[in-house]
Amino acid sequence: QVLLVESGGGLVQAGDSLRLSCATSLRAFNNYNMGWFRQAPGKERELVAALNWSGYRTTYADSVKDRFTISRDNAKNTVDLQMNSLEPEDTGVYYCAGGRAGSNDYYTRPGDYEYWGQGTQVTVSS
Repeated sequence: QVLLVESGGGLVQAGDSLRLSCATSLRAFNNYNMGWFRQAPGKERELVAALNWSGYRTTYADSVKDRFTISRDNAKNTVDLQMNSLEPEDTGVYYCAGGRAGSNDYYTRPGDYEYWGQGTQVTVSS
């Protein structure tokens, strides 16, 4: 059974930072593209950041560019999301996802990801 387990969420104030981490049991982790998604109440799940299997290609939602950084450690089978200058609009459940890589590019669509974590809540108060 493949497991993706997120950690690091919490309640913070606007302007604070959080670091989310996703530990995976994916075999051959370096064959998977990884992504972070979030879902706010009443809204659809949206891509926050993604990177390809090597970690050298990344993409971010416009709303988080220059504030969030996604990274991976292929030796530890983990993917992190460093979130700085948090805003109330960043509130939501954050999900880690993994999809087997088919090229050097990252994945942006939820349907490209085969495996999902249970999510971790991030709440940013104003």
